[in-house]
Amino acid sequence: MKNKIVKILFFLMPLLLLGSCANDELIPLYPQQKAVKLVIRGYNARRDSIQIAVNGKVIQIEKQDAFVKNIVRDYDLVIYENEPKNVVITNKRTKEILHSYQISNEKDIDTISFYTKKDLWLDKVLSTKPGVLTKTGNAGFKFIFPTVNRYSASGYNGNLDGIIRKLNGETIAVAKNIGKEQYSSFVEFPASLPPIIKMELVKHGTTESYIAGKQVFTIMLMTKNKSGLIVLDEKKSDNGQFSGIDATLNLVDFFEF
Repeated sequence: MKNKIVKILFFLMPLLLLGSCANDELIPLYPQQKAVKLVIRGYNARRDSIQIAVNGKVIQIEKQDAFVKNIVRDYDLVIYENEPKNVVITNKRTKEILHSYQISNEKDIDTISFYTKKDLWLDKVLSTKPGVLTKTGNAGFKFIFPTVNRYSASGYNGNLDGIIRKLNGETIAVAKNIGKEQYSSFVEFPASLPPIIKMELVKHGTTESYIAGKQVFTIMLMTKNKSGLIVLDEKKSDNGQFSGIDATLNLVDFFEF
């Protein structure tokens, strides 16, 4: 009997080993996962509200799922096996996709920051901070120009300089390298009365207007002890032609840096 049992075990051993290996390969592994905090800071100046969806699920803030004006939310995500989360921002009424992002597990904290109004989306708002004033009583500025050539179609695609003058014509600063996607150098100067200043936009390193045959100016206000991030915006008239530049949008008025 003993010999018979030994023979049976000898015969079954390869099958048991094979079964063991096969089962090891079939054991499900728990997917790698990582907790990520998504920081959302936005401002919606459109008439329509916007919605923010993470992998198709619309997020809520204080029981609201559509937002105008300030948008502040810290959102906890779990990302599995390096599969990024898709964040899609849409106009709630029209369903138009305004912008989208992919959030990976490369960072423990990821930030989405934006300002949007009709025909404008400005991304990564918090990545550039206002300049630090070196003297009490000064005013300071950085400039960005995301809509350059939208209506002017100037044909010039380089950076611009902004020659800043008082109303009496005195030049008080030159902001250099104003770009479509990058801010200019920081400029500061003593604030004075009247608080109105005039900035002429020229091709970088020159005094030549970026629009051939036309001097281009914009009017701004300087505020004592305030440093601004100014978004320049080309405007059009009713016939669709270039009509000037607006310089009233100061991101410091909408975000905490």
